[in-house]
Amino acid sequence: MADYTEIGFIGTGVMGGRMCRNLAKKTGVPVVAFDMDMDKVAALSDVSVEAAPSIEAVVNRAEIILMCLPGEPQVRAVCTQEGGILEFVQPGQTIIDMTTATADVEREMVKLFAEKSVDYADAPVARGVSAAEDGTLSIMVGATTEVFDRIKPVLETMGTDITLCGDVGTGQVVKLMNNMIMVMNVSALAEALAIGTRAGVDAELLFKTLSHGSADSFALREHGIQYMAKGDFPEDIFPVTYSIKDMSYALRLAEETGVNAEGAQLVDRRLKEAEAAGHGKKYSPVLYKLFEE
Repeated sequence: MADYTEIGFIGTGVMGGRMCRNLAKKTGVPVVAFDMDMDKVAALSDVSVEAAPSIEAVVNRAEIILMCLPGEPQVRAVCTQEGGILEFVQPGQTIIDMTTATADVEREMVKLFAEKSVDYADAPVARGVSAAEDGTLSIMVGATTEVFDRIKPVLETMGTDITLCGDVGTGQVVKLMNNMIMVMNVSALAEALAIGTRAGVDAELLFKTLSHGSADSFALREHGIQYMAKGDFPEDIFPVTYSIKDMSYALRLAEETGVNAEGAQLVDRRLKEAEAAGHGKKYSPVLYKLFEE
């Protein structure tokens, strides 16, 4: 971290707050943070994260600035709106977007920041809240090799698998495919649980037994065993509405690349059915409720 005397973080929500905490604990570099809900920043005071009153205050102090925002519209707003990052950056600074957004917005942003001689990378994350807590995220990076080598030590405070996927935007491509496959697996698990339990097999026994065979997966062990089989669908992890957002990005990418992603389209419809049934704020394993109802 010798290259940085101060690090900025914008967006300290469910994922970002945990990531910022690990960043502050492990870098040995002062961290200054901003969020629209400053109570979320205040919750990080025990690890000496300093609250900034504005985006401008973060940008004016930090050589490297990380963002973890809800989606594409927020990335564009935080970067380009009046009072946004682009208004205050100086040559030599580096911006890392850890939001799950789109390749398009990242390729748009890298050009705008390049005009100000500012480096930019996209670095979305996978493995969920527990991995954000533990600092064991998978981080998929779109950047030049030079930028990647420079920012990798910062990212390693939050993740254990840091992968350069290609130029800016490719991190988002890989992340969207990760989330698309994950929620498709969750939908398949919901079908299997409905069939298996109606045919007389205990829910937890079904999934635990499947985990010993070729049906095993991260989704089965985490979403299936830990939540779906127990009928536990919390509202503080990764809600259906976020899955809908990510699936919309993935389906947009499928259309742009000429792929008829029928399986993903089915799951997209199921997610929207779950939202319409009042489950939008609940964790995505709640898809199983569609079969119960």
